[in-house]
Amino acid sequence: MAFCLRSLGPYEPVIKNGRLYGRGGADDGYSIFSALGSIGALQSAGLPHPRCVVVIEASEESGSPDLPFYVEQLKDRIGQLSLIVCLDSGAGDYEHFWLTTSLRGLIAGNLNIRILREGVHSGHASGIVPSTFRILRLILDRIEDAQTGKVLVPALDNGIPEQVVEQMKKTAEVLGKDISEEFPWITHETEPVVKDLAELLLNRNWRATVCVTGADGLPPLSNAGNVLRPYTGVKLSIRLPPNVNSTSAREALKQVLEAKPLPYNAHVEFVTDKCADGWSAPPLVLWLEEATQTAGQTYFNKPALSLGEGGSIPFMGMLGKMFPQAQFVVTGVLGPQSNAHGPNEFLDIEFSKKITCCVAYILHQQALQSS
Repeated sequence: MAFCLRSLGPYEPVIKNGRLYGRGGADDGYSIFSALGSIGALQSAGLPHPRCVVVIEASEESGSPDLPFYVEQLKDRIGQLSLIVCLDSGAGDYEHFWLTTSLRGLIAGNLNIRILREGVHSGHASGIVPSTFRILRLILDRIEDAQTGKVLVPALDNGIPEQVVEQMKKTAEVLGKDISEEFPWITHETEPVVKDLAELLLNRNWRATVCVTGADGLPPLSNAGNVLRPYTGVKLSIRLPPNVNSTSAREALKQVLEAKPLPYNAHVEFVTDKCADGWSAPPLVLWLEEATQTAGQTYFNKPALSLGEGGSIPFMGMLGKMFPQAQFVVTGVLGPQSNAHGPNEFLDIEFSKKITCCVAYILHQQALQSS
């Protein structure tokens, strides 16, 4: 880059090297314009398109809590859907038209460990009173292998379909080392979980993972003294495979974390605040498969490719259940280093134009199918 990324801010848009920098441009303010632009392009060219219903919401990052209500209220106006297009997903690179075939589910919650009513001098208490941080480590070992990251709760694993394994192998061949090298590693010697690229994709897209994304009860280093702390709390973000029921998984997870005997009879509590199912796309019908491939060749000069996503789009599971007969085209512009939610999040402008053209082409082909 010929400019300093540190000078970027989340709320001041900057265009550099064909990219629009700013929070929410790629995830996913562009999607409104892309959806309307694809329809407008067909109308300007005098080409037919099917009846289109555009749904715009502003709470997806909070789990879309209100969307099911409004979709239910508007179900008569929406009617039966044969194709659902979602523009909130990612891309493996900026050289292909990417279709998202799966999304992981999510359980998020607070795990709290308490051992004392108040903090005490560590010199006086250590060796007698166990550290809540050590108890936390013991509790986390119940759900995750610390050496490999493998999640140990059976209810969080429902197996990976063989066709998905083969798909990830093919995708790994296309993306190569970019699968891991897109991340801002601290040094060149720092390594990912495993070196097998297909396994990295399966880890991200079809296996459960545990991340600690926040902590409580830990003073900053500058304020830390010789106090044995009375409690430790952490925020757990558990990503679920697309084919795992999040409600059943949440209940199983809570049982394992709180199961007795607890280390030193400490007080342990896990309280969830988010729970969402994943999603897996149905196979494309013949005309849609041909349309996506033609769109990829037309606008990218390369075949369209498929990829699972490690994150969640909460409303996809809802739409899949409400419209079980519908086909899905889930795509997006969050490619390598686009850094969604970061101050240097960017939208690759040329790539987003091509995505819009691909969606327009697919809508036109759907119209031809029903004519």
